[in-house]
Amino acid sequence: MMLSHSIEHGVLVITLHTDPGIGRRAALSQEITDLVHAYSPLPVVIVLDMPEVGSATVSAILRAQRMCHHLGVLMSVSTHSAATRRILEANCDTGGTRLVVHARTDVAIAAAFTAAA
Repeated sequence: MMLSHSIEHGVLVITLHTDPGIGRRAALSQEITDLVHAYSPLPVVIVLDMPEVGSATVSAILRAQRMCHHLGVLMSVSTHSAATRRILEANCDTGGTRLVVHARTDVAIAAAFTAAA
C-alpha cells in the first residue's frame, strides 16, 4: 500500500508509506488528486511516513501543491526528516505560496485545522 488517508479534526490526512519510484509517480499523483477532489475544501496534510524520500515523492508533492493552490485548498506536509524538510522548503513554491513543512504530524494537523477555521 503506497498511501492511506483519514480525516482528523476536519483535515484530510494523506499518509505516504513508500516512495513510489519513477514508475509509480503518476499513479501516486493521481491518487492524491482524487482524494483532494473528493474531500475538497478540507485542508490537506501529507505525511511522509518513510525512512527516505526520493525524487518521485518530491515530484508528487510539488504537483499536489500546485493543484491545491489552484483549487484554493490549504496544504502542508509533515516529515520527521530534517533533510526532506529542507528539500521541500527549497523547492516547493507556487506563485508566491510557500509550502509549510512540519516536523510533527500532530502540529501539522492542528495548524491546518486552525488556519481553516
